[in-house]
Amino acid sequence: MKKDDVFYNAMLARDPRFDGKFFVGVKTTGIYCRPICPAKPKRENVEFFSNHLAAEKAGYRPCLRCRPESAPQSPAWIGKSALVRRAIKMIDKIETLEFNEDEFAELFGVSARHLRRLFIEDVGKTPKQLSFENRLNLARQLITETALPITDVAFAAGFNSIRRFNDAFKERFKKSPSEIRRKPVKDDSTLTIRLSYRPPFDFNGLLHFYRSHAVGQLEWFEEGVMHRIVEVNGKVGQITLSDLPDESCIKLQINFPDTTALHAIISRVRSLMDLDSDPVVVANTLETDKDMKALLKKHPGIRLPSSWDPFEVVVAAILGQVVSVERGRALVNDLIELAGSDSGFLRDGKSVRLFPTPAQVIKADLKNLKTTTRRKETLVALSKALVKGELSLEPTQDVDSFVEKILGIPGIGPWTASYMALKALRHTDAFPATDLIIARAMAEHPKTKFENFSPWRGYVAALLWREYSHVLKKTRRKK
Repeated sequence: MKKDDVFYNAMLARDPRFDGKFFVGVKTTGIYCRPICPAKPKRENVEFFSNHLAAEKAGYRPCLRCRPESAPQSPAWIGKSALVRRAIKMIDKIETLEFNEDEFAELFGVSARHLRRLFIEDVGKTPKQLSFENRLNLARQLITETALPITDVAFAAGFNSIRRFNDAFKERFKKSPSEIRRKPVKDDSTLTIRLSYRPPFDFNGLLHFYRSHAVGQLEWFEEGVMHRIVEVNGKVGQITLSDLPDESCIKLQINFPDTTALHAIISRVRSLMDLDSDPVVVANTLETDKDMKALLKKHPGIRLPSSWDPFEVVVAAILGQVVSVERGRALVNDLIELAGSDSGFLRDGKSVRLFPTPAQVIKADLKNLKTTTRRKETLVALSKALVKGELSLEPTQDVDSFVEKILGIPGIGPWTASYMALKALRHTDAFPATDLIIARAMAEHPKTKFENFSPWRGYVAALLWREYSHVLKKTRRKK
């Protein structure tokens, strides 16, 4: 069967596993859709594109019904160049509409002209154009899914001028914001947004991890629901996450005082839940091994857990060295109480403190933190390196360079460095083989060649922890 025939059958079936992996251009209407769109045009009237940018480059405009910008991202659409892929990930994290191409290009050690050329070759648009469109895509999602006033939507998308916002929106979507508004405007402090993923999705596995590694009083759980107090740019709010498996999406409820932070919150939640993972691609590699295939069948849709903020991961990794998960969690809680600031939230009548920043860790009196002097010194050394800019936790950086730098901090060994690369940088090929649980699990599969799972060995680690952590719960971990 030809590739286009596979795509057409997937489109007819509205198969969510293909969502974001290709897009359908409809010749008779001039629009392009996701494979899950209810529209079913005839075979001779469609053509297929590997990414939405290619569809737009061919002259198609996004469908107002299925909203292609809401599809999970796919490695296939973010360009052939590794530099472009890193830059696009960085663009998704930019929190302001203003975009300085020279400063942005400097982050990657190239000129703005060179980066623009690479972007044009790979995705057909400049970094600035892509950043601008991302903001308009967010605006359309907020207008369609929430009751947020148009003015607030404009500010949330990073615009300071309503007129400029209206003009830009209409130019991109061929309709004004008010023409696509579905819900009446109302004064509601909680926004609800749906974030798509590709099934299968091991939501319960993620929830199990986050519950067992709960961060102080900032995270708490109910059946099938995760709550988290979040801080963005000095302001504090709350988010709530639950799974909607029938719709292949996460229900995200946001209660935050500043709508301009919505883009950052959504971006962090996508990472927290690993929503852009492609389980089919991961399974194609892991299922080449009989044992891993059996584990994946037991835990379908495995995802990489991380944290709300990478600094939380690296601190927890240091405090969790050579102690149980429970003891490590207690130490993190003690550090928050010692060095964190008041969030303004109450839980069970007690003030909830925020996770400390690196600067707060440096200034804190840690003598009452019941861990070794060596680990306290490691925490402070790591924080100083971050404050001075000698070390970054930015996930788009070169992983080998990060590991080399982090190993230079006294008290951080290979296990901790590899764990940080996996959890903080979300490097899918990081594999902390010296972790005691993983080492023991590897011994259970003597015929498995784990190096063959590259570049998805991080998912193998997640799979082994998911299967074996309860067996070795009380076993001490190697540093």
